[in-house]
Amino acid sequence: MTYLQSIADAQATIAADADANTGIRAESVARMRRQNAFRTGLDIARYTAGVMRRDMAAYDADPAAYTQSLGCWHGFIGQQKMIAIKKHFGTTKGRYLYLSGWMIAALRSEFGPLPDQSMHEKTSVPALIEELYTFLRQADARELGGLFRELDAARNEGDELRVAKVQHAIDTHETHIVPIIADIDAGFGNAEATYLLAKKMIEAGACCIQIENQVSDEKQCGHQDGKVTVPHEDFLAKIRAVRYAFLELGVDDGVIVARTDSLGAGLTKQIAFTREPGDLGDQYNAFLDCEIVEGAGQPGDVLINRSGELLRPKRLPSNLYQFRPGTGEDRCVLDCITALQNGADLLWIETEKPHIAQIAGMVDRVREVIPNAKLVYNNSPSFNWTLNFRQQVYDAWAEQGQNVSEYDRARLMSADYDATPLAIEADARIRSFQRDASARAGIFHHLITLPTYHTAALSTDNLAKGYFGEEGMLAYVEGVQRKEIRQGIACVKHQNMAGSDMGDDHKDYFSGAAALKAGGAHNTMNQFAA
Repeated sequence: MTYLQSIADAQATIAADADANTGIRAESVARMRRQNAFRTGLDIARYTAGVMRRDMAAYDADPAAYTQSLGCWHGFIGQQKMIAIKKHFGTTKGRYLYLSGWMIAALRSEFGPLPDQSMHEKTSVPALIEELYTFLRQADARELGGLFRELDAARNEGDELRVAKVQHAIDTHETHIVPIIADIDAGFGNAEATYLLAKKMIEAGACCIQIENQVSDEKQCGHQDGKVTVPHEDFLAKIRAVRYAFLELGVDDGVIVARTDSLGAGLTKQIAFTREPGDLGDQYNAFLDCEIVEGAGQPGDVLINRSGELLRPKRLPSNLYQFRPGTGEDRCVLDCITALQNGADLLWIETEKPHIAQIAGMVDRVREVIPNAKLVYNNSPSFNWTLNFRQQVYDAWAEQGQNVSEYDRARLMSADYDATPLAIEADARIRSFQRDASARAGIFHHLITLPTYHTAALSTDNLAKGYFGEEGMLAYVEGVQRKEIRQGIACVKHQNMAGSDMGDDHKDYFSGAAALKAGGAHNTMNQFAA
């Protein structure tokens, strides 16, 4: 519906009950409706699921069409990312937001900062989804409000060409609402708990839920030690629980990301149930580190029969069982194939380093069974990207017979190497990592889990150093405000960003000439008009 059609539609609604709608202006109603195009979280989930499915199909046709996102821990952060993306690139296409369980634990829990171990309140996950979409909807309303003001100005000036141009901009306005890939950790309990939380997340607007195959009550950050996985049947029950939640709520094309932590997880809490040789339980148990038992074993032993041999799985004092060393990649491949065959749409393989050949090696094996397998990949701040890629270049050059004697592999992070050919080549590989990995290793979506955790700390450190030091107020003016003005950062007009102008618009709708507005001649935000 065009802007003019929406005005006519509002006029018909008003006219249908003129007595009840006395003093209501059709154009004001049409504007408010356009500024609130998504009425519920389910509206958002259905819309963004469609966006994501189209992007997945586009990637299948051309791996250069990969997508990206950055992690968020507050609605304002997510809003500013999408405003910046629209400003710099003109479109939000292919750009999402990532909701990180790590950042919720570290920054949003009522307990205070927590490690990534699913100890935070699980209700904080849907609460952040709702908050993110509240801020994104406000970004739409703010941007459209600016267009409405521009339209009024063009009309007042009698500039019909400009009127038509602004109306076209309103009709073709692109929303800031984008898919959010939302982290449900290991499901926060059993499959029923996973289902209940998934419903809350979807109702808040989530079209994509990421779930991992760790034990819920032993969950660890994917880049720390001590990870414990569950048998496949347990994980598949939770994938099905999420799918049921999507279908119950009418988000039929909701997206599930199945994450495997098996590469770095050497432990399991359970020996899988086996119905017959070669089934999933038997395949899971085949990776257990076992020793042959003579006779009936010792009192308290847990024993399994493997191909007629009686074996004792190695059990730790923690009552956990360990897998055979070196089986991580094989377990990841089995996890991925099994998840895709049982309801998952995308994969996430948590790795210990950003290495394209390592990722591609596993994906190639998965694609032998499921040719269109696609990954979401964590471009994690837990990796030392500089050191990793300098070492990769060092090793490649050494293997090719190049002279690397001027470099000390153990101290390649040193700034002493920043201007060297090796460092320049490493940076080039980092720059092209996402493009190269999407083409070679089946990565549909690249994300950075914790970017604003680090940018907030870095920018605060720089400001504090100057402001409380010799620079004083110049540290803020030169390091922040002057850059905001010259780079066209909309937030420099912080009253406008917080909704002051929209509030004035509403006062005009509600009170007309009697409205007491904030945006008059004495508003100091006018100092930023130039």
